[in-house]
Amino acid sequence: MLKTEWKCYVNMQVKDLIKSKVSLAPMAGITDYVLRSLIREHSATCLLTTEMISSEALTQVKDTDIVARDKNHSPISYQLSGHKPKMMADSAEYLQKFADMIDINMGCPVNKVVKGTDGCALMRNVELAQEIVRTVKSQISIPLSVKFRLGYTFDELNFVEYGQKMQEAGADFITIHGRTRSQMYGGKADWKKIAELKRNIDIPVFANGDVTSIETAIQCLEESQADGVAIGRGVLGDPTLIARIEHYLTNGEYLPPPTLEEKIENMKKLLLKEMEFRGEIIGLKFVRKFYPYYVNGFTGASRLRGELVLMDNPNEIIKTLDNILVAKSLA
Repeated sequence: MLKTEWKCYVNMQVKDLIKSKVSLAPMAGITDYVLRSLIREHSATCLLTTEMISSEALTQVKDTDIVARDKNHSPISYQLSGHKPKMMADSAEYLQKFADMIDINMGCPVNKVVKGTDGCALMRNVELAQEIVRTVKSQISIPLSVKFRLGYTFDELNFVEYGQKMQEAGADFITIHGRTRSQMYGGKADWKKIAELKRNIDIPVFANGDVTSIETAIQCLEESQADGVAIGRGVLGDPTLIARIEHYLTNGEYLPPPTLEEKIENMKKLLLKEMEFRGEIIGLKFVRKFYPYYVNGFTGASRLRGELVLMDNPNEIIKTLDNILVAKSLA
């Protein structure tokens, strides 16, 4: 196949993978097999993304739960982190047997990641980032995407040039978070700046940051002029959000967010599935981070969350969650 024909083929692949215009953004310790499965129950077409997978760790241990997937998880992107081009490429080559797309993390702002020259630190080393993209691209036969931010600091807003360089190196798709590394997750995502990137590159762009509802998704798309939105923290407590945004974009119909009853049922399902996936003890501890997103919006919610995080008996947890609904029905 000629180079131009191959590029056209890959472009068609990407268009098919992102056709719903909504994706699940990668979140370390969050977008695991279980959460991806729950989101897929509501959305058959969104692009799922795994949590960040360290190329260093994958080189040491390949048989890990972090790569687990079901057949219906497609379309799915596997996100890699690292800064050693050959190691990244070898890891991507291994992961492509699971993935429909490989994504390179160039936006993680966490200290332990950037101190290792990974994540958003790559925005300060464009040449290395390009070498990573070129090397990975040469070893895989599926589309390659990159995810980055507006820049490392407000004085280093290099996102337009950076996006152009990633495209030149071979990236097929970009997701950009509308904050700098120095902002972490504070302040507000600047969706209008994303439009500058969109105007200056040819490959598809998804906007990320602060999309937590149908309304914010619409506003983000209008301001960013992006091809779609990547939803991260917005799905916490609401695995239906992506599907509801997709439905609105397709049909113009607003579907309401989950009721308290639905949130409690989703919390119970998450608990049971994580215990099945990780084992009872680890699963119970893992889901504690999710209680604030599901158990809220009613009198006494804070007190109940405090009780739930201390419980280590799944039956007691289920009973406590059920009692929330009983109390509500009697109110």
